Amino acid sequence: MNVPALDLDAVQAFVRIAELGSFTRAAEAMQTTQAAVSLKLKRLEERLGCRLVERTPRHVQLSARGEAFLDHARELLAANDRALALFATARQRLTIGISDHVAGPELPGLIARMNAQDPHLVIEIRIGSSGDLLQSFDRRELDTVIVRLHAGRDDGECLAQEKFGWFAAPGWQQRAGEPLPLATMAEPCGVRALAGRLLDEAGVPWTEVFVGGGVTAVAAAVTAGLGVAALAPRMLPLGAVDVGRRLALPDLPRLPVLLHTRVVDARPRAALAALAAAYRNAVRG
Repeated sequence: MNVPALDLDAVQAFVRIAELGSFTRAAEAMQTTQAAVSLKLKRLEERLGCRLVERTPRHVQLSARGEAFLDHARELLAANDRALALFATARQRLTIGISDHVAGPELPGLIARMNAQDPHLVIEIRIGSSGDLLQSFDRRELDTVIVRLHAGRDDGECLAQEKFGWFAAPGWQQRAGEPLPLATMAEPCGVRALAGRLLDEAGVPWTEVFVGGGVTAVAAAVTAGLGVAALAPRMLPLGAVDVGRRLALPDLPRLPVLLHTRVVDARPRAALAALAAAYRNAVRG
């Protein structure tokens, strides 16, 4: 005998009514209207050929048939959920560390691009110094890091070579006879170490006047007129100017942006490829 199957939405409506004791609350739980819930129940009762719910002006009560059907209804919904779970797309997590000197103002747009590539991917991003992030990567705490070239490392994929300069606020002037006031990030920042080494080799006396916990803080110190900072142009505060030539400061080399990853799965790899391409465009632009 070919018997029509039960409507699972109707079965769910019945269970919600039984559990919540109200057509109104059942409708709210199912994000629909009370009329729609009543119609679903009516069709289920017609399909089963019996009344499942006794309606009174003050409350809702299951009939004897309804009481007997409730456990079976719950089992039917649970079996349906288990079957669907076999085919559900698991949400994968991609944990990325990005150097503070690399993250930049483009980061929100880059995250949006990754999300557009795979909306079901859980993206976790940590910002820090290149050295700290590489250590976390080596401890397998991060899936991927995008960092500056770090001393003692020759691995990683080079995404781009980024120009750096010596920047200060417009109109800033160094006081005669005083060492160069430098705004830097805290150790173990590789850019900080490079800037200090180049100044020492060139015989330029300098002193730290500001140490920031990130590039944003260093850029703020430059804007405030505290001194000079070694920064990439895309990290600059509005209006900052390169004072390297005017102060006869040593040239800063282009610094590579490197990608280190152990990701091999297709989905996160595709999202990572979108991020890497976006960084290439941002840095080269």
